[in-house]
Amino acid sequence: MNTASRPSLKTVLIASGVVLTLAMGVRHGLGFWMQPISQANGWTRETYSLAMALQNLMWGVFGPFAGMAADRFGTMRVVIVGAISYMAGLVWMATVSQPTLFIIGSGVLIGLALACTAFGAISGIVGRSAPPEQRSWAFGISSAAGSFGQFLMMPIEQQLISAVGWQNAFFTLAALVVAAMIPMAFWLREPPVTHSGGAQQSIGEAFGEAIGNRSFWLLLAGYFVCGFQLVFIGVHLPAYLKDQGLMNPNIAVTALALIGLFNIFGSYYAGKLGGKFAKRHLLSAIYLSRAAVIGLFLLAPLSAWTVYLFAAGMGVLWLSTVPLTNGIIAGIFGVKHLSMLAGMVFFSHQVGSFLGAWLGGFLYERMGNYSAVWIITIALGLLAALINLPIDERAARRTVAAS
Repeated sequence: MNTASRPSLKTVLIASGVVLTLAMGVRHGLGFWMQPISQANGWTRETYSLAMALQNLMWGVFGPFAGMAADRFGTMRVVIVGAISYMAGLVWMATVSQPTLFIIGSGVLIGLALACTAFGAISGIVGRSAPPEQRSWAFGISSAAGSFGQFLMMPIEQQLISAVGWQNAFFTLAALVVAAMIPMAFWLREPPVTHSGGAQQSIGEAFGEAIGNRSFWLLLAGYFVCGFQLVFIGVHLPAYLKDQGLMNPNIAVTALALIGLFNIFGSYYAGKLGGKFAKRHLLSAIYLSRAAVIGLFLLAPLSAWTVYLFAAGMGVLWLSTVPLTNGIIAGIFGVKHLSMLAGMVFFSHQVGSFLGAWLGGFLYERMGNYSAVWIITIALGLLAALINLPIDERAARRTVAAS
C-alpha cells in the first residue's frame, strides 16, 4: 500500500477529534457520579475514588500495548475495541453494586477503553500524518479536541443525571460512545509505515532505546506529576466545593466546563509555541504556573468567581503538556513507534492519576479535608518544573543516522 492511500491530515484531525472529544469528555465527567452512586450504594467516597483510581491506572497499564497495536495493526482497529470497551464499562458502572466488582470491572473496562481511544493510541496516526514542521501544531489540535470534549460534555452529563437519573445517564452515554466512535474509526485507516532507515527498528529496539535515554525518564517523571494534579482536581473538585459551602452543583459544572474551554486555547497555543521554542522550557513553565494557580486559589477567599478564575487558569495549563510531550518523543525517537512510546510515557501519567484520585479519597476519609493533597499538588508542580529543564530534545543518534 502506498502513501496515496494514507488519510489526509485534515481527515485524521477531524476523526480523531471526535473520538478524543467523547473519550476525554465522558471521562472528565465521571466525578459527577461520586455522590449519587455512593449514596445509592451506601459507600464512602474512598470506594468510588478507588474505582476512578484503578481506571486511570489501567489506562496507563494498557496504554503501551494499545499504542503498540495501533502502530502495528492500525488505529482504526484499536479505536473500535476501545469504543466497545467504553460502552461495556459504562453499563457495568450503571448496574453493578458490589464494591469489589464495581471497582475491578469499571477499572479494567474503562481503563482499556481510554487506552484505545485517547491520546496515546491516537498520537501515532497524527504524528505520521503531519509533516515535521506541523507536527507540534497537529498535536495541539488533538489536545484541544480533548479539551473541547470536557467543555461540551460537562453540562451534558450533569443534566443527564438530573433529568434521567445516574443509571440512565450511563446507558445514554454508552450508546452515544458506540454510535459516534465506531464510524469515525473507519476514517483512521492508514497503510503500514514505510519510512526508510529508522522504520526497520523493531519494537524491542525502540523500547530499549527509549529506556536507555535519560530524557525519556525525565518525561516520565514530569508526566507523573501531570496525572496526579489533573485527576485529583477532576475527581474531587465538585466534592471539595460542597465541603467548603458552595452547595450549588452548577458551580462545579461550570468550573469543569471552563477548564475544558480554556484548555482548547491552551492546548492549541502550546502546540503552536512548541514549533518555535524549546518544548522543555514550555513544559517547565506550565508546571510552575500550575503550582502558582493552585496556591493562589487556596489563599483567596472562596466564592463562585474565584472558582471560575481558578478553572480558567488551570484550563489554560490543563492538557497543554500533551502536544509538547508527544512532540519531544517524536523529535527524539521518530514516529514509527510513536503510539507505543507515548503510551509508555502515559503509563507514568496514569500512575500519578491513580495516586491523585485514590489519595484524595484516602486522606479525606482519614483527615476530614483535602488540605494535605492540595499541598502535595503544589509541591509536585514545583518539582516537575525543575525535572523538565535538563531534557535533551535532539534526535537520537539512530534517528540522525537513518535520516
